[in-house]
Amino acid sequence: MLLSYNELCELVRDGVIDADPQFINGASIDIRIGRELFVEQAFYSGEIVDLSDKSSELPMDRFVMEDGGFALFPGQFCLAHSVETFNLPDDIACEFRLRSSIARRGLNALLAGWCDPGWHGSQLTLELHNTLQYHSVLLRPNLRIGQMMFYRCETVPKERSYATVGRYNHQSGVVASKGA
Repeated sequence: MLLSYNELCELVRDGVIDADPQFINGASIDIRIGRELFVEQAFYSGEIVDLSDKSSELPMDRFVMEDGGFALFPGQFCLAHSVETFNLPDDIACEFRLRSSIARRGLNALLAGWCDPGWHGSQLTLELHNTLQYHSVLLRPNLRIGQMMFYRCETVPKERSYATVGRYNHQSGVVASKGA
């Protein structure tokens, strides 16, 4: 069941997400982009990123955005992170969606925004892609980039909770892939 305004206010009060109460909407909570980025290296190396090989890494450069932001070039890919930290109990899942006003300017968030019950102590890593052909997109720290929708479900057994089996708990800042 999708949670709505009063339930979202409770989640913020209870520390499930450390969001600013002014960013609570009718059925979502807006989240902001943090300062750290991992950006795909801007040269063709001929390397192949083998998705089935955990040791095959995408060559990335780390940037810390100043207040002026970072220009993401046409076609460029980066990882960013949320300012907000999540502490999901075993009966709440959530999902990231890009704000429509951001998408309408050519930025795309890839489809890895699902957060399982039990994911905790972590900021969300976002996979961003500039889909424009001729213009850069300026990313700025604290930009309201997307919204989280929260769902209540049956309590997940402890042995299947993301708190027990997840690899991305207690993550601060951008986190690269830990493999398939």
